[in-house]
Amino acid sequence: PEPFAFSMRAWDHLRHRAGEFDIVQDNQCLGYGLLLIERQLGIPVLGTIHHPITMDRRLEIAAAEGWYKKFTLRRWYAFVDMQTQVARRLQRIITVSENSFKDIVADHKVDPDRMAVVPVGVDIELFRPLPEVTPIPGRLVTTASADVAMKGLKFLLEAVAKLRTERDDVHLVVIGRRKPGGASDETIKKLGLEHHVEFVTGVAEERIIELYSEAELAVVPSLYEGFSLPAIEAMSCGVPLVATTGGAIPEVVGTDGDTAMLVPPGDSEALAAKLRWALAEPELRATIGARGRQRIIDRWSWKHTAAKTVEQYRIRLEMAGR
Repeated sequence: PEPFAFSMRAWDHLRHRAGEFDIVQDNQCLGYGLLLIERQLGIPVLGTIHHPITMDRRLEIAAAEGWYKKFTLRRWYAFVDMQTQVARRLQRIITVSENSFKDIVADHKVDPDRMAVVPVGVDIELFRPLPEVTPIPGRLVTTASADVAMKGLKFLLEAVAKLRTERDDVHLVVIGRRKPGGASDETIKKLGLEHHVEFVTGVAEERIIELYSEAELAVVPSLYEGFSLPAIEAMSCGVPLVATTGGAIPEVVGTDGDTAMLVPPGDSEALAAKLRWALAEPELRATIGARGRQRIIDRWSWKHTAAKTVEQYRIRLEMAGR
């Protein structure tokens, strides 16, 4: 009753102030309330879908062990059906990559004529190379916003364990929170990496930039990404990137051996081999890091994101006759 009462108060508040809003932009909530805002209040809605959560559901259920875990995941992801229904009915949707565009059309059955691509961006002045910081030999850095199968951290941990049989300076910094008893926690214990993997969370952005600069390589081991903000953050810092070809990652980071180094998703052997090679090639790392930084400046700065978002606001307002 309490959440319902709160929702009704929020709706009543919005209804009385409807005239103050020109447009509502939704960030992948895709709740039924958006249809009420658009149809009953007459406020144009611009929906944002980074990637269809159907992909998360598919990968999580595939990775789950046992029928009960699969059952609970199916229950948890029940909201995805609502998102599909809402996405089909919104008048205008933006997404962050051509790959996500394709997947949204396939999974949510959204009319492609009602969609546009507006990539996310990074602050290239904030996320920048720090020449005064010397990379630490063997240091790898990755970002794990959640301990879920889609992020592929398990495969990176397996690759680190393989590399440590050859050189004992290899260690990994994970920008994210360690979940006790979670999949990554169990993998770290199983592989004997307790003293070779460090989780860092709750630090300022400047410290995150330092962590990138302290690494010889940044890694994005994801099985799927609709874009990958961590990838462009690392590249913007001039750090050479090793990433998978999952989802939109190649579209974002560029060509293997030019602006990044790419491997197939879900393959710890291939990942270990690419990391081994890159760690042994300092000149290659410097070249790829510099080219990666330039790719971000040319394509994925916030300036590009802002200009394309404003363009979509204008299109949506014109559709509504405003």
